[in-house]
Amino acid sequence: MTLDDAKVQAKALRLALQTQGTVIGHAQALELIARQHGAKDWNTLHARLALGSAPTALALGDRVQGRYLGQPFLGQIIALSGPASHRHIEIRFDQPVDVVRFESFSNLRRQIRATINEDGLSHRHTSDGMAQLVVRKEKG
Repeated sequence: MTLDDAKVQAKALRLALQTQGTVIGHAQALELIARQHGAKDWNTLHARLALGSAPTALALGDRVQGRYLGQPFLGQIIALSGPASHRHIEIRFDQPVDVVRFESFSNLRRQIRATINEDGLSHRHTSDGMAQLVVRKEKG
């Protein structure tokens, strides 16, 4: 999808709603189109489309990299289901990830389950506001 495609969709949505008696502004239509495509708002979708930075779709068996609770990882997708905006993912790490930030003890994880959005970000966040999981296809 291109930026122009998204704008055309927003215009079509406005017209369709208007014929049914619901009037919305162009900005509101753009926001609705953005959410329909899994972005949190129009600015996010606009940036993704303008820069061509839409993440590559993830698939079962893909090699992935990212951060889990702030720690870098490499691994493989061993389960994947649901729509892009609310995808359930299970990853087996190549090396265990220590999810504790204290030096006095460790808690190693070899495998995790999470729910991510279309951008590969978990819906849950750490106390500092960062996504608990950030996942991308491994760069080869």
